[in-house]
Amino acid sequence: MPNLERLRADHAVALLAFERANRAYFARSIPDRGDAYFEEFTARHKALLAEQDAGPCHFHVLVDEQGELVGRVNLVVVAAGFAELGYRVGELTAGRGVATAAVRDICRLAGTTYGLVSLTAMATLDNPASHTVLERNGFTATGSVTIDGRPGVRYRRTGLSD
Repeated sequence: MPNLERLRADHAVALLAFERANRAYFARSIPDRGDAYFEEFTARHKALLAEQDAGPCHFHVLVDEQGELVGRVNLVVVAAGFAELGYRVGELTAGRGVATAAVRDICRLAGTTYGLVSLTAMATLDNPASHTVLERNGFTATGSVTIDGRPGVRYRRTGLSD
């Protein structure tokens, strides 16, 4: 299984390549990042690292045994023991249990290292794989949401160090 690594400056080139290679794949089930994301990637990456250093977010990448970046897992809006989870795994890696393992690992890390007690996450209705990943990791549905005009479900998990 790929290793979860905290985002660093030296991940920039591989992360941009990963996002470009998987853009169309991701857009099928989650909102597209838009052209500006790619055009302004270098500045955005630096801003994310600064935000992470300040503490309100924890950004991670998934790196496989060959050193390839195959996914990312983020904890954002971190405050008062809570955070929102976001994750994505590339098309060539999907369906192999990588996302399930990454979410399991980030839940443990959130509880033991970051001191969080609860995570929320969202998934659009047309992304059944994401619902499965969250449910396998102890998240429970808490209500309906709209994500960029698409219907979805909000999830929550407590007991992160379990």
